[in-house]
This record gives sequence, C-alpha cells and structure tokens, in this order.
Amino acid sequence: MELTEVQELQQVQYCFHYGNISCLKEVRPVAVYIILYIFAAASVMLTIFGNLVVIISISHFKQLHTPTNLLVLSLAVADFLVGLMVMPFTIIQSIETCWYFGDIFCYLHSVFYLVLTSASISSLVFIAIDRYFAVCYPFLYTAKITIPVTWGVIGLSWFLSVFYTWAILYFRGNADGVTELKACIGDCVFVFNSKWGVVDTFMTLLIPFFLMLVFYTNVFIVARRHARVISSMTQQIASAEVNKENVSKKSERKAAKTLGIVISVFFLCWVPYYIFTLIVPYTNVLNPSLVIHALCWVGYFNSSLNPIIYAFFYPWFQKSLKLIVTFRICSPSSSLINLTTENH
Repeated sequence: MELTEVQELQQVQYCFHYGNISCLKEVRPVAVYIILYIFAAASVMLTIFGNLVVIISISHFKQLHTPTNLLVLSLAVADFLVGLMVMPFTIIQSIETCWYFGDIFCYLHSVFYLVLTSASISSLVFIAIDRYFAVCYPFLYTAKITIPVTWGVIGLSWFLSVFYTWAILYFRGNADGVTELKACIGDCVFVFNSKWGVVDTFMTLLIPFFLMLVFYTNVFIVARRHARVISSMTQQIASAEVNKENVSKKSERKAAKTLGIVISVFFLCWVPYYIFTLIVPYTNVLNPSLVIHALCWVGYFNSSLNPIIYAFFYPWFQKSLKLIVTFRICSPSSSLINLTTENH
C-alpha cells in the first residue's frame, strides 16, 4: 500500500506546493525535455539573431536607408523583441507546463505579446502597401514617400499596436467566466472572450491577410505586365538580347514564389491559433492552456521566418552578413560601403 502511494506521488506532481489548488506539472522523460529545449533554443536564437542582423545592417549602412528598408527594420525590431521578451517564457511554460514567473510578469508578458505581435503584423501590411505604390505608382512613390514620411508611418504602426492592446485590456477582452482558464496557481494564459475573439480575428488576421493579398496581387499583375513589355522590347531591339526574355520570366517566377511564401507563411502560422481561440469559449477542451501554448509556438515561428523571407531575398543581406561576421563593420568608413556592387 505504501509503495502504491509513492508511485502515485511520482506520477502526479504540482507546479507549487499548494496541494490541489496548484496546477499539475506534466512529467516527461529526460530525453523528451532535451529534445524540446534544443528545438526551442534553436527557434529563439534564429528569431533573435536573424532579426538582429537585419537591424544592424539597415541601421549601419547608409545605402540601406530607404523607405522600404525602414519598414523592414520596424518589422525586424518587432520580431526581435518577440524572440527576446515573449518566446523564451512561453516556451519554458509550454515545456514545464508551469508558469514560474509570477502574476505581475504574467500580465506584462501578455501585454508584450499583444503589442509586439500586432506591430509585427501591421509592419507586414505597411510593407505590402509600400511595395504596391513603389511598383504601381513609381513616380508618385518617389515624390511622396520620403524618409520622414516613412518614419511617421512606422510611428503610426506602433501607436496603433499599443492603442489596440490598451483597448483590449481596458475593455477586459479576456475577462469572461467562460474563458478564464487560470483555474490553478502556476498558469499564465491569455484567451479572448467570445466577442473580442471575433474582433481580434478580424483585426489581426483576416483584415491584414486580405490587405496583403490585394496589394501583393496587384504588385504581381503589374510586375508581370512590365516583364511582358520588357520582353517585347528586347525582341524588337536585337536578337542577340533574346536571352533577356528568359531573365524576365525567371524574375517573374521568383516574384510570384516570394509573394506566395509571404502570404502562405503568415496565414499558416497564425490561422490555427485564431481558430482555436474562436472555438474554445464554446467547447470543453481537456487542456486548453497547453493547446494555446503549442499554437503560440507556431505563431511565433512567423517571427523566426520573417528575416528569412524579407531579408535573405534581398541581395544586400548576404553581403552585409559577411561584413558583420568578419567584423569589417567596425571600420569607420564601413557605413559607406556599396552593397550593390558585385565585388567589395
């Protein structure tokens, strides 16, 4: 009888020594813990250092101080802060199945999550708008979209993110008895109530996705039209330049592929989380907190992929990365290096 009680104590552990009021701690084999932490650490490092390279590159090299790159910089800052201030704590809670950082930091963690993910998503939308005007209205873009205007847009993006977070907290977007999932000591989870769940789905998923789809579709249509014009012109000018047509078609396919990746990654990373937050108030999920944390991992992974999608496709990124790794960036005149030349 005593042996049975000891086995039960080994199988059932609590986050804190408060008996039944503390959350249950899920016990896993050591090998599983190691695998989870290695994967988690890799995703966090990718998010932090990938976005940090983008931040350093655009901030340091004067040639990269363009409106489009400043928007990419804003996106990288948001994603960098997600990797630094949000992901590590969510990952620890997901793996340990316990929140060890207190109620105050739980509240702050939720605020950081709401502000930074909103800023990241709004930056994606403004990048889509920027590229739309750059491709579809190039003369208007050159005359109107200046560096000061872009800084104003970035400020607006972050202000809207902070204001939206304030509205959620002020109107108690998660204070609903149906969705109050913190039923024990040692848990920290933010879930919208039924009304704010619908509002948030439209504000941070459906509307941004629709805008990105519309703008990027127009960009692709105009780029395709330009490629056809260039192709017909090269055929009329000289037969020796016929291979330029293949270059145009290749660029067209690359643009289509890039735009497809942008929209698909954004959509696939966040749709599972939003679907679950919509249905959880109306369903009896066995462990909703665990599911939400797992889906947050997927959503945060979008911040890990953004520097790859928006930076690695730029020709200057690999060159600036080499300069950073080799410490040539420490040279006093390194900020004036031309990153668009074939050879440095």
